[in-house]
Amino acid sequence: MRSPFLAALAVASIASVPAIAAPLQLPPFKDALFAYPSGSTTGDGGDRTDIAYSEMRDINGRDEIPERRVKAAYVDPAPLRSQVETVVDTDAGPLKTMQVGDRARPTAIVLFIHGRNGDRRLGMYDRTFGGNFNRLKNLMARAGGLYATADAGAFAEADKARIASLVAQLAAKPNRPPLILACASMGGEFCWDLLDRREVAGAVAGIVMLSANNVPAKVEAMRQAAGKRRIPLLLAHGTRDKVFRWDATERLYETLHGSGYPVRFVSMTDGNHGTPIRMIDWRETLNWLLVKAG
Repeated sequence: MRSPFLAALAVASIASVPAIAAPLQLPPFKDALFAYPSGSTTGDGGDRTDIAYSEMRDINGRDEIPERRVKAAYVDPAPLRSQVETVVDTDAGPLKTMQVGDRARPTAIVLFIHGRNGDRRLGMYDRTFGGNFNRLKNLMARAGGLYATADAGAFAEADKARIASLVAQLAAKPNRPPLILACASMGGEFCWDLLDRREVAGAVAGIVMLSANNVPAKVEAMRQAAGKRRIPLLLAHGTRDKVFRWDATERLYETLHGSGYPVRFVSMTDGNHGTPIRMIDWRETLNWLLVKAG
């Protein structure tokens, strides 16, 4: 017969085991406006989505001034109250950034890296790209998270060193919040080079590549740098992209997915190079990455 003392000890031991926190999930924000359009399809158990993109509907029908100013319903200016422009000190020199949300103790972090001829401001535009960056700001700020952008300059080695230092500083915030690295166009190749560094791969919880040049060798270098961890990856590409080939991204997805790697592919039928920035569903994307990252 089990003694009362041993029974009490067993209960105390169970009670002392720390609970595993559920992954953060971003609450809804303007989901109906930003959901993928009707006619879109999914496959591969939900890992592949083919978007039925239409310029007439998704640009002309969404914007007051096509590609320059979205309709007011798509924008909420609330995050501007916490938006700041700040210079971060790094070992490679000062780095200009813009940040929105909880900078002290964020629940999660998204760091966006722009493409060629862009800078930290591109990812903070509220009324271009169909209001999609404004939605991202709202999603992160309302969940107690932090959204940051940074100057990647000319994508030189010094720029890589500064961004790598920023990643380390962001990931080291209290409670070690999950950090999602989101990169667009030429910024994608820049990010793949960053992820070749063990300290960067070790700090990143998830990756988003929008219209990027996803070279398989660079993806493999990231996997080697990550060691046993498998960093979840979302790839988004327009089928009419004339800068980086859509079919190359599709082949990469098929290879990774076939090996059981945590990857999703959002293909945008008739989408151009900038279409994924406008059309990606940030809430669905980030919630999936946060769950897969644990």
